[in-house]
Amino acid sequence: MKKLNLTDKRKPDYFYSEAIKTLRTNIQLSGQSIKTILVTSCFPNEGKSDIVSQLAKEMGKAGKKALLLAADIRKSAFVQRFQITGEVRGLSQYLSGQVAVRDILYTTNYENVDIIFAGPVAPNPSELLEGKLFAHLVEGLSQRYDYILIDTPPMASVIDAAIVGGVCDGAILVIEDGTVGYRAAQKVKAQLEKSGSRVLGAVLNKV
Repeated sequence: MKKLNLTDKRKPDYFYSEAIKTLRTNIQLSGQSIKTILVTSCFPNEGKSDIVSQLAKEMGKAGKKALLLAADIRKSAFVQRFQITGEVRGLSQYLSGQVAVRDILYTTNYENVDIIFAGPVAPNPSELLEGKLFAHLVEGLSQRYDYILIDTPPMASVIDAAIVGGVCDGAILVIEDGTVGYRAAQKVKAQLEKSGSRVLGAVLNKV
């Protein structure tokens, strides 16, 4: 696998780091059968992508082999977030049959953390995620990793996360403090449960 150097320009925050460690511990206490976990939100910019990337980093520090899988093939920001230069191949290219799995898996400078980027924006994200290739990908990779953490689009406007939920062991809902109403959160929770995904809990963010 090709190695990438991920650069996080966020300033360290002790309380944020401790909260992520608590989240990691709570996930581990959910049971050994919980390996593939999607992270979503109701609306854009609630901070789910930051949480899922920091969570992968903490899993790695704890000695767990973690894969960060960017499944937001509508508007993923991980290439920009981690200041990646040069071309990287991603999930949309694999799901559309352009490349093999080995071409989209990257090892990183984060201990025990590998990453799959979203790839170029696709015109039919829901159809790609709904296909057998995605389910087979997640199932196959779950044999190689202790945890697969999947970043998905917000659920209020698109159904992608619910589709991903159908092949995951659990889901975490990120909710921005003071922004998301009760009804919106309940609607998203119901959609996840309808997909067959077990909602592990919620993260109240930007408190």
